Amino acid sequence: MGALDGRRVVVTRAADQADHLAGLLRARGAEPVVVPLIEIQPVAGGVAALTAHLAAGLDGIDWVAVTSPNGAGALLAAAGAAPSVPARIAAVGDATAQVLRDAGLQVDLVPAVQRADGLVAEFPAGPGRVLVVQAVDAEPALADGLVAKGWHVIPVAPYRSVPARPPAALQLAALAADAVLFASGSAATAWVAVFGTTTPPLVVAIGPRTAAAAATAGLKIDLVAADHSMPGLVAALESHLSTLE
Repeated sequence: MGALDGRRVVVTRAADQADHLAGLLRARGAEPVVVPLIEIQPVAGGVAALTAHLAAGLDGIDWVAVTSPNGAGALLAAAGAAPSVPARIAAVGDATAQVLRDAGLQVDLVPAVQRADGLVAEFPAGPGRVLVVQAVDAEPALADGLVAKGWHVIPVAPYRSVPARPPAALQLAALAADAVLFASGSAATAWVAVFGTTTPPLVVAIGPRTAAAAATAGLKIDLVAADHSMPGLVAALESHLSTLE
């Protein structure tokens, strides 16, 4: 019996992003309780802006930095049936990179620390121009960090995340679970909007920024993953529970 066998674990990601994390949990014997607290909505003109940049051959742009699978999807939508991006590509994490690679694009940089400051740390120094594909409500850490390294940043925001309210049955299932996983600060904030500060016994954040946002919202974080990725989030939960057995 593994530490996660039979454990009910809440996945708070958007519905179209939850499968990967839920699959990782099932593979370790857990029962994922998918409770989407965030919805991803397209921004009018966002994909069109990316299309215009690609149509111009990304004139003078040295890098494209993509901050999420949603951004990767928007970039591919702009590129069309035969994706081609005439610049080097950086992805903030493995999940984002995989979306691009599955479409046949080469990803030149994925940081070991899979968050904005990790990408900044491994990004080469400027000068040059970087097209940053991100959410409307993205934190400024990536853009500010790239500017500090000598780059001119061109932001394009083709999507936004908005809070979602799950039905009553899912709310009850969430509160009856053994643990809840937060992969973003926005999901933690949305949790408080629905549940207040009531949580399952164990609350796990994917990284320090998510943990800080959750704490600001009033949640008590029990564990922060050392590896800021979906596998790292599951591994942190499993390792913690194994110490309690």
